[in-house]
Amino acid sequence: MRTLIKNGRIATAGDLFYGDIAIDDGIIKEIGSRLGGCFDNIIDAKDKIILPGGVDVHTHFNLHTGRAVAGDDFFTGTAAAACGGTTTIVDHMGFGPANCSMEHQLRVYHEYAKDKAVVDYSFHGVIQHVNEEILDQLAVMIADEGISSFKLYMTYDYRIVDADIIRVMKRLKALGGMLTVHAENHEIIEHLREELLSHGNKEPLYHALSRPDYCEGDAVNRLISLAAAAGGVLLYIVHLTTEKALRHIENASKSGAKVYAETCPQYLLLDEDLYRQEADEALKYVLSPPLRTKRNLEELWRGIREGSIMTVATDHCPFSISLDKQRGKEDFSQCPNGLPGVEERIPLMFSEGVMKGRISINKLVEVCCTNPAKLFGMYPKKGALMPGSDGDVTIIDPECEVTLTCQGLHSNVDYTAYEGFKLKGYPVMTISRGEVIVKDNEFIGQRGRGQFIKRKIMGEIL
Repeated sequence: MRTLIKNGRIATAGDLFYGDIAIDDGIIKEIGSRLGGCFDNIIDAKDKIILPGGVDVHTHFNLHTGRAVAGDDFFTGTAAAACGGTTTIVDHMGFGPANCSMEHQLRVYHEYAKDKAVVDYSFHGVIQHVNEEILDQLAVMIADEGISSFKLYMTYDYRIVDADIIRVMKRLKALGGMLTVHAENHEIIEHLREELLSHGNKEPLYHALSRPDYCEGDAVNRLISLAAAAGGVLLYIVHLTTEKALRHIENASKSGAKVYAETCPQYLLLDEDLYRQEADEALKYVLSPPLRTKRNLEELWRGIREGSIMTVATDHCPFSISLDKQRGKEDFSQCPNGLPGVEERIPLMFSEGVMKGRISINKLVEVCCTNPAKLFGMYPKKGALMPGSDGDVTIIDPECEVTLTCQGLHSNVDYTAYEGFKLKGYPVMTISRGEVIVKDNEFIGQRGRGQFIKRKIMGEIL
């Protein structure tokens, strides 16, 4: 199959120009002006913007929390991603049985995704306990399985203590792997939660008050110190939400530390006032870390513009408001944490970011496509528009106006956190490895067409 995309404005992380893109057998063969030849499919992108397919490196499909199961599996979740212009995802594997190997969860997730994923995908390894066997498995996961990044949590039941974090950091430094971390101070959370609940403070607002901004700031600062003690490591902070944590990252980066930050649209566009609604509405926004003040939102946009926040992902973790989240109606601590967003990410970043002058179109490509691919060992196969890259393309109509509603989206969940957002500019076509899989908000691809990506270690590319 030979495809020509012509007459569009091509946006990369560093340029914006008019041109054509020729894709042959799923690979970009040529980019230029007025390309000729024989093509099976010609797409006229006049008056539209052509981006690399989006790369979302933080999703949770098939997630089992013990109390609830996330609504999206690898079919519905990746189909929703595609409808929002994302052509590659890296999913954070959930916890397995106590004391299981990392390979155990990898096998489970390969089964989850096989014959279901519609876009290309990979996984982050999950570290839920630390011993010599687990440390030795890191090398196997990187060299044999193509898993070059690993996640640990500083809170929740399988949290990793500081001494073991250092052990993981030292081993990953030697291997060249990336450590991704959910950074919140567990002891602060437990103390505040117990205190709030003991006084009868159980409404959703108190979820946010039990996880204050200094809880994240302390954990991020501590991680930076642990990395220094370990002699340095590629460190990636997932879902950054606060100015306090951002300042620690900026100061560490100035000193030469390799610490990278991710944030999400919810932390750029939604704020803690949403917890002051009636419980049925407020429960939609129970996620960890919680939504923050408007001041923090402004600082995160600044961090994106200045390059101290390198990626925008979603932490897509959909639980139904009509059933799952009702568990928290009488007690916020019983509410499953998370919200949907894999489909909304690029439309929101284009409309709220680019069209409102918060960021440039090149910055959008950088944080939603190119940097995620670079950091997680997929560039230039993914996240780029250049000869040799996969033919992953998102076409946006900047004049298309859409009001976001749950009914207009494709995730298997009964709400969107962005209900009623009026967007200017929206993806009208998504192409994955040269194949049109979404056209005019309709998924037209095939179930199971997605391919697993064996990822490299990052290397010195940022």
